[in-house]
Amino acid sequence: MPIWIQTALLLSASNIFMTFAWYGHLKNLATAPWYVAAFISWGIALFEYLLQVPANRIGAQELNLAQLKIMQEAITLTVFVPFALLYMQQPLKLDYLWAALCILGAVYFIFRA
Repeated sequence: MPIWIQTALLLSASNIFMTFAWYGHLKNLATAPWYVAAFISWGIALFEYLLQVPANRIGAQELNLAQLKIMQEAITLTVFVPFALLYMQQPLKLDYLWAALCILGAVYFIFRA
């Protein structure tokens, strides 16, 4: 499997954990004290890092730092939008499209030859 695909898959899985660690407590632990939410989020974030660190190490074999970062940002948006819509029940906004187009532009400029 090509390195960029391995990297993208690991970063995608990492982003799922990251998104739940960062925002899931707003729904699930809204009435809990902040420190309870923080400890639970840190526990979830452990799994994020167990995937994110190998993803970046694998990706760094062929991608430069800027490419890794922009790949991460593009994946973050593709994970966050369904999370916001489906899990957090947020309304669909046209702003998600504009943000995606901006990220797509960043991907183009960072990855062009």
